[in-house]
Amino acid sequence: MKKHPVLTTILILLILVIGLGLIMKAISGSMSSSSGIAFTNKVGVIPIIGAIEESTELLKQITTFTKDKSIKAIILRIDSPGGGVGPSQEIYREIMRTREIKNVIVSMGGTAASGGYYIAAAGNSIVANPGTITGSIGVIMQYYQYRELAEKIGLKMETIKSGEFKDIGNPHRELTEKEREILDAVISDIQSQFVNDVATGRKLAPEKVREIADGRIFTGAMAKKWGLVDQLGNFEDAVELAKNKAGMEGDVNLVYPEKKRLSIFDLIAGEAAESISKAINNSTGTKIEYRWNGFSNGMN
Repeated sequence: MKKHPVLTTILILLILVIGLGLIMKAISGSMSSSSGIAFTNKVGVIPIIGAIEESTELLKQITTFTKDKSIKAIILRIDSPGGGVGPSQEIYREIMRTREIKNVIVSMGGTAASGGYYIAAAGNSIVANPGTITGSIGVIMQYYQYRELAEKIGLKMETIKSGEFKDIGNPHRELTEKEREILDAVISDIQSQFVNDVATGRKLAPEKVREIADGRIFTGAMAKKWGLVDQLGNFEDAVELAKNKAGMEGDVNLVYPEKKRLSIFDLIAGEAAESISKAINNSTGTKIEYRWNGFSNGMN
């Protein structure tokens, strides 16, 4: 020990660390065994935050929690203005399947409108804050029209197409009457799908849903009067409802989806690619969406 004081010190510290680890493990085991209910009462929580652009990850999270027998109920925490029609419909379908196996409780945050509400309608029960912005049952299509700007700078676009309607929505020219009729029919059909799915999910008459399916928004309190929401309350109220629906007592362990471990390079590259893609889509793309665009000056 006198010859190697540094090695002796390291060895002592190592023994202390191992000993402390064993003590902590014993304490943890004791705590888990004494409070077993808290560890067996699991509720899965899936956040759906921001615009709904794709469905792959959410579908994976839903199916993972559905298959996990230790998770007794699922809470969807929605704070979204909606988004793409396809992704919203895919998530809705998966929730409709899941609710036949496990209770799916929806907890609305500040906003759960349009596609956000479309998804919520598939849950077994919906809990909203009195001031949650929801509803906006409707379809929107927007695209930029560059014709006048192009003429001013001398830019001309040539289009060679295989059919009359192949370049419908071309931003370099006005819509023809026939094209407008076609797009109106598409919007009408997608709107009918929205209405019917809300009616099915909420067990309401389609006529009742159609009466308010003009894009209008509601507060959570207003939505409850229309049967769009079941209960007013916050996230903790949704947890309590999930417990009751699943027949659980005592504390529950809230389980969130595992986050992907990404390197700094992956994060920078991923965010850059996503930003570029969104910028291109927003500036040039024609999109049909279940989305509430909000107020121009924002809402706090």
